[in-house]
Amino acid sequence: MMAGRLLDEDPEAAWEHAVAARGSASRIGVVREATGLAAYRTGRYTQALGELRTARRVTGSDEHLPVMADCERGLGRPERALDLAASPEVRNLDRLGQIEMLLVEAGARTDLGQLDAAVVTLQVQALRATTTAPWLARLRSAYSDALRAVGRLEEAREWLELAAAVDETGETGAADRLAEQDGLVFVDLIEEYGEDDEPEQDGEAAAGPAAQDRPQEKPEDR
Repeated sequence: MMAGRLLDEDPEAAWEHAVAARGSASRIGVVREATGLAAYRTGRYTQALGELRTARRVTGSDEHLPVMADCERGLGRPERALDLAASPEVRNLDRLGQIEMLLVEAGARTDLGQLDAAVVTLQVQALRATTTAPWLARLRSAYSDALRAVGRLEEAREWLELAAAVDETGETGAADRLAEQDGLVFVDLIEEYGEDDEPEQDGEAAAGPAAQDRPQEKPEDR
């Protein structure tokens, strides 16, 4: 339970909790899953593969195949990642799992220098889904990156905008990347001045860049 709670905010602590749990209950599938996922999040790809393979044998679930494939990439073995992506068990995954495997497969193609193949891998109907599920922003962002890698810059920009439109949490950073492309710079005032401080005022001019030096907002940026 603690490994799950800490996985996002402190993966190293999650790993320590998971290892402790494994020491007491190594034959329980969920314990091996937790240990494998914590190992993955901390970059321990060899350990992650071992734990997730064991969990798969114990539970019979193919749920973590995309993570296992990404571990192979992390170990510098993109060919093995592609082998997992092509395995028939991938058909047993839910939609999220299948999208995650597509992302890993495209990444493995990129690792191998097969940039056009990475684009083709991500050209799926799901790109035009109407959901706001987080996987859609990630899929569109990855497709944008693949297009940019092969020089299709206008299309890459279009798909980055579409990714930003459904990225409600900012997970992909698509909006920030669009702003960078437009030459906009955002300043975190809390980080700049502190929570209790305010920029000093000098008459009508606020502290910071002069108005004429600030980037002008375009209607399409609103």
